[in-house]
Amino acid sequence: MSDRHDFDLVAFGAHPDDVELFAGGTLAKSVAQGLRVGIVDLTRGELGTRGTAETRAAEAAAAQAILGVEHRENLDLGDGFFEINEESLRVVIEVLRRLRPQRVIANALSDRHPDHGRGAELLHRAAFLSGLSKIDTGQAAWRPRAVYHGIQDHWLNPDFVVDIEGYGDVKAQAIAAYATQFHRSDAADTEPATPISSPEFLEHLKARDVAMGRFAGLKLGEGFQVKRPLAIDGIGVLG
Repeated sequence: MSDRHDFDLVAFGAHPDDVELFAGGTLAKSVAQGLRVGIVDLTRGELGTRGTAETRAAEAAAAQAILGVEHRENLDLGDGFFEINEESLRVVIEVLRRLRPQRVIANALSDRHPDHGRGAELLHRAAFLSGLSKIDTGQAAWRPRAVYHGIQDHWLNPDFVVDIEGYGDVKAQAIAAYATQFHRSDAADTEPATPISSPEFLEHLKARDVAMGRFAGLKLGEGFQVKRPLAIDGIGVLG
């Protein structure tokens, strides 16, 4: 298995808009730092109460441009119905081996939407299996160095926090690109109300980033969890 990676960071979300919600600031900052960043959506979000799969695709492309991410694709695994089985694992393994990310961000390990926790486990397993050369996809084996899990709807105590001060506005703009999903103050909204369509939800997102930052002595932060302890090159590298 070669050590050469292609992408520095690839964020996987169960639905278009997931990665913007739990890692939008981290992705924007990573791009600004010169890292190669990609996004992979597991489903088209076709079961969402508001909008359609087609509008979500257009919104996802707009959000990608706002964040400056160079690559985005959708695996269309089936909103609400994808399972952690051989079929879906092989689809994700193919993507991991093709994009060869050094690090992966995935959904929260536990959350309100069942797709989120299931997506997290799917990535955790696929990232390990992708490193096994006897799984034949016609590609070289590849295992990311780490899988990090974002924190989305439910509050979870983070294992580490990324400083996103200076990137909160970019994150907010990327989220606002999903005009069918979230509250819009500049247009009449005739879509059905959902738990994420109120102005209070957007305020909740901002408050959570402030709270996550406060955990680590920062003004603004995004928290992440890990299943495997982080390896560091000496205590001096810690903040």
